[in-house]
Amino acid sequence: MTDPSADPRGSADARPAPVEVAPPPAGHQRVRMVLAYDGSQFHGMAENDGVATVAGALRDVVERVVGHPVQLSVAGRTDAGVHAWGQVVSFDVVAEKADAERLALAVNRQCGPAVVVREATLAAPDFDARFSARTRRYRYTVLNRPVQDPFLAATSWWVPEPLELNALRLGCDALLGSHDFSSFCRRPKGGAEVSLVRRVVDARWVDLGEGVLRFDIEATAFCHQMVRSITGTLVDMGRGRRRAGEMAAIVRARARAAAGSIAPPHGLCLWDVLY
Repeated sequence: MTDPSADPRGSADARPAPVEVAPPPAGHQRVRMVLAYDGSQFHGMAENDGVATVAGALRDVVERVVGHPVQLSVAGRTDAGVHAWGQVVSFDVVAEKADAERLALAVNRQCGPAVVVREATLAAPDFDARFSARTRRYRYTVLNRPVQDPFLAATSWWVPEPLELNALRLGCDALLGSHDFSSFCRRPKGGAEVSLVRRVVDARWVDLGEGVLRFDIEATAFCHQMVRSITGTLVDMGRGRRRAGEMAAIVRARARAAAGSIAPPHGLCLWDVLY
């Protein structure tokens, strides 16, 4: 559904309300996995009937190994085409099948290299991949060269015209802190109205050299298409199509039409989740 983690718990001050995490059922153990995956092969993280998803592929393998249904909790519901290096999932399995290393080996054999488990451990009963997370970190890579690079094409957005790095960086200043990010988010359709207030704790551009630019952003939670919309708007500023000083007004507008276009999904990666 979302490229960042769409979390409806955001309150008016952008601090998610505490959620009491239910412990595993009697005779079960909670497992935590850190996943990396190539999003180009999947229609997103969340399960969706009739299409390949990361959660669907992972659950199928785990259920075959443990012999019973499992329910996944996911730190970030990435969109179709979005990658991950530090996605976190948790689920409960019967205690006698709670061998985290064996489960990781099974997933890596059957899903790799498209999906791999980087780390698998037994978790505390009150751990939940989604609700225990304090912040999520996303990384967007831009290739800013006149000529494309076949070895970076699958994980970066090629922008051939020169980008002004100072403008990219200045545009980040107005993003920091708690704001209503309606200008950068797709509102949920139907159902109860949810807050789009989020708290961004860090946003910065890094020049890696040879035309490779990296945008890192960390927040308590993200709403649908938020990172890609912010990235597209910042790149417009780097191109000179907008002034960096406009970012504060774009945020205050709380209207999707005020911001720029959405950056393509393949440049985005869920990099890390902090607990």
